Amino acid sequence: MLGPTAHTDSFTRDKLPPFAEWPDINLDGFDYPEYLNAGVELTDKMVEQGFGDNTALIGNGRQRTYKELADWTNRIAHALVEDYGVKPGNRILIRSANNPAMVACWLAATKAGAVVVNTMPMLRAGELGQIVDKAEIEFALCDTRLMDELVACAKDSMFLKNVIGFDGTANHDAELDRIALTKSVKFDAVKTGRDDVALLGFTSGTTGSPKATMHFHRDLLIIADGYAKEVLNVTPDDVFVGSPPLAFTFGLGGLAIFPLRFGATATLLEKASPPNMIEIIETYKATVCFTAPTAYRVMLSAMDEGADLSSLRAAVSAGETLPAPVYEAWMEKTGKPMLDGIGATEMLHIFISNRFGDSHPACTGRPVTGYEAKIVDDKMNEVPVGTVGRLAVRGPTGCRYLDDVRQHVYVRDGWNLTGDAFYVDEDGYYHFAARNDDMIVSSGYNIAGPEVEAALLAHAAVAECAVIGAPDEDRGTIVQAHVVLAAEFDPTPEMAKALQDHVKATIAPFKYPRSVVFIEALPKTATGKIQRFRLKQETSA
Repeated sequence: MLGPTAHTDSFTRDKLPPFAEWPDINLDGFDYPEYLNAGVELTDKMVEQGFGDNTALIGNGRQRTYKELADWTNRIAHALVEDYGVKPGNRILIRSANNPAMVACWLAATKAGAVVVNTMPMLRAGELGQIVDKAEIEFALCDTRLMDELVACAKDSMFLKNVIGFDGTANHDAELDRIALTKSVKFDAVKTGRDDVALLGFTSGTTGSPKATMHFHRDLLIIADGYAKEVLNVTPDDVFVGSPPLAFTFGLGGLAIFPLRFGATATLLEKASPPNMIEIIETYKATVCFTAPTAYRVMLSAMDEGADLSSLRAAVSAGETLPAPVYEAWMEKTGKPMLDGIGATEMLHIFISNRFGDSHPACTGRPVTGYEAKIVDDKMNEVPVGTVGRLAVRGPTGCRYLDDVRQHVYVRDGWNLTGDAFYVDEDGYYHFAARNDDMIVSSGYNIAGPEVEAALLAHAAVAECAVIGAPDEDRGTIVQAHVVLAAEFDPTPEMAKALQDHVKATIAPFKYPRSVVFIEALPKTATGKIQRFRLKQETSA
């Protein structure tokens, strides 16, 4: 049963899936009061606990303490309620790059009892329109540097009526900022229920119409009190840095919720290129990094050239499978493990992870406390140890799509099916094989694309690569490697053969790429996740 609600706009509670379609939720160890506002917990409550003078956010040339962040968000919350008429349960879309102002807007809207939809800066009017229509969004807060597409979206929208500009730089020179500056720094936050929806996370949507995942106030704290506490052991001395957009739940957790929950510091970069991250790590002595393996490869090269990344104690890799060569090179260079893990927008954050003192190459680790996992076949029967099957997981968070028939595809028999092919070894460690749609069947053989990628990445000539299945008359499908070469190597037929021979010598020869395509850059999402589906579309075109 759901607890009490403060939402006078009941849209999200009305659009939750039927209870019969929910995954099993295990809240043992995660005890929160019936009334809980995540925005308050991450700001005002931190000030009450004595963290007021700690630095909360660094970005766009300014540092903000927890007291400043609490005051800032309270002023914005006043403006939203008093000047714009935001009611508890209204959906508010936020459009911005990663910066402190975006975090402040998210927290302020949460304090006002709204349901926040964070979006990425590169989305166009049509894509924004799909989100607005799905969530019936009336209000949008937009960095004034990014207004054009959102204004175009609003022009044709039957839902979006208020597009409010905020200053994403540190100048407080936009409509929302000017109104907020006239307000009190004290705000009586809406007493939301712990089971009120606080966040709609739209899936990065490689195919089909976007799905909105629904997360409660309690869920935002669970990922910090679970993974961040147990696996990362976050302390107030930590400084976080990373590349994933706050619009993605991986980024919101790793670059906002986790540091703010423990009195630590978040550094935010609008352009989180590896060189920019390296500069932040060196300048602020960052201790925890969230990014994709491709960025860690660049960092390894930078260390060869003298970059000092010794302050990092935790290098978290997710969003893309971590190849063993990258893990091993990082260990060799730093003496510290990379923490590979797997999460999902539907689950909010990471649910299987390596740990300090318990990490292994080419291994995703063990379930985070509170979660359990198993490997099943298509009929939900558990498969033997060592057998590749479908990853099923359940725990304190789980999939709840907003009014979506695909709910019954993701959740079966109370388990969340993440769409990943895994196997579990006899010691209980989980190993990623492929996304279910990355498993290549060639001449009757099952070949996991990531395994071929790891073999290719062990060759000095390969900077990046992605492996897909390409149609073939004789074999049905063949392994095709799309390869970005390191600067000093040339894309010749001889190089293609050298790479093929290298793979044959590294893993079972039948897995080698029969087709090698040299490419200048791989298509990626904003989080650095390689978009293999685009390579498949180009191949089949």
